[in-house]
Amino acid sequence: MASNHVTRRTFLKAAAAAPYVVASTTLGADGAWPASERIGMGFIGLGGRGGGTLKHFLRPGVSEPVAVCDVWKSRAEAWSRRLSAAVAAYQDFRDLIARRDIDAVAIASPDHWHVPMAVAAVRAGKDVFCEKPLALSVREGRALSDAVRRYGRVFLHGTHQRSFGPFRLACEMVLNGRIGKVHTIRVCERGSWADKVRPTLPVPPELDYDLWLGQAPEIPYVGQATGGRAWQCRSDYTAGWISGCGVHPLDIAQWGNGTDRTGPVEIEGRGVYPTDGFNDTAIDWHVEMTYAGGVKLIFTSTHKHVNSPEVGARFEGTEGWVMAHGNASSIKAEPQSLLRSVIGPDEIHLVRSNNHAIHFLECVRSRRETVAPAEVAHRSTTLCLLSDIAMRLGRKLRWNPDAEQFIADDEANRFLARAMRAPWTV
Repeated sequence: MASNHVTRRTFLKAAAAAPYVVASTTLGADGAWPASERIGMGFIGLGGRGGGTLKHFLRPGVSEPVAVCDVWKSRAEAWSRRLSAAVAAYQDFRDLIARRDIDAVAIASPDHWHVPMAVAAVRAGKDVFCEKPLALSVREGRALSDAVRRYGRVFLHGTHQRSFGPFRLACEMVLNGRIGKVHTIRVCERGSWADKVRPTLPVPPELDYDLWLGQAPEIPYVGQATGGRAWQCRSDYTAGWISGCGVHPLDIAQWGNGTDRTGPVEIEGRGVYPTDGFNDTAIDWHVEMTYAGGVKLIFTSTHKHVNSPEVGARFEGTEGWVMAHGNASSIKAEPQSLLRSVIGPDEIHLVRSNNHAIHFLECVRSRRETVAPAEVAHRSTTLCLLSDIAMRLGRKLRWNPDAEQFIADDEANRFLARAMRAPWTV
């Protein structure tokens, strides 16, 4: 949910040139589903990431947009006009969730809103696609995963690299012993950034700033609702880029390590934090996690391009290595003959998804578990949150992944939950 820097004229011109629908034939033989099975979609958060992902869920004859929502009233109304006069526009997500003709919602709000919105949606009987990272705290993530299970909803996390075929193959190669016994996983993602001291600004009339803040502390408006880079490195709203983007390669590391429903048992790290300005989350980091089986995960940052050689998740074993590289949907390996590996019918095969949005729609219809369900999303996001906690405390921590608590460490355990500004709870 962020302010739009594009003028209304430019926005409407682009809308006329590029309608946001995708042919339904990508889903099957004739593409169309019976009218009674078509999925009514609601979209919450329409800026940046939200506007970019919305189009992938619109499939004629399969899914239909019912309503859109954004705390920026002008944006919600513009998207309503862009899609159809029949698509309702809301400023408060609770009004959208209350509609009985909505079967599923796509949530692309700032990080601090992911869990409150998703929990409200599943309690209202909606299936949920939610952008990454899942949660602002470990306790939040646990609450959402438990709610999804309790209410029997379909959930898909925005860790879309699980829908990259080469990344799935890399993980299957690791799980099927192609690189021997795994001993080290190296994960690297782009670091984040510091910011200037921001002056107080008048709240734009089309913005519901109190609703944008939600559970976050009440502070003067300084433009933090105007775009991703305005809030993505402030701890009131996120753990920073360590989770905002770092969750992607960590999620692949969990998948290939066979630990995507558990976690490490030890963690320690060091980070560089801004000393002034609006941002206060780690700019750089070096974190080491150890799993019960002895595998060590080394998580570092870089300020090079997203597709620089070190970005991604690299699995190292006694007989070679394989790497899911950056965001390029490609893999590397040594020996290179590993790249010709074929996973046999009797070997481990992971959930297959070649398109994240289509996969979600198909799972909503079939009621099957998705490639990135809530429990898995929670565990992957937890690695990001544990990294931040270990860096802030500056010492080795012992973690119980079953109880989801630090062992004999009251100080560290206080970081597992955050106070929420009234009246918001999960």
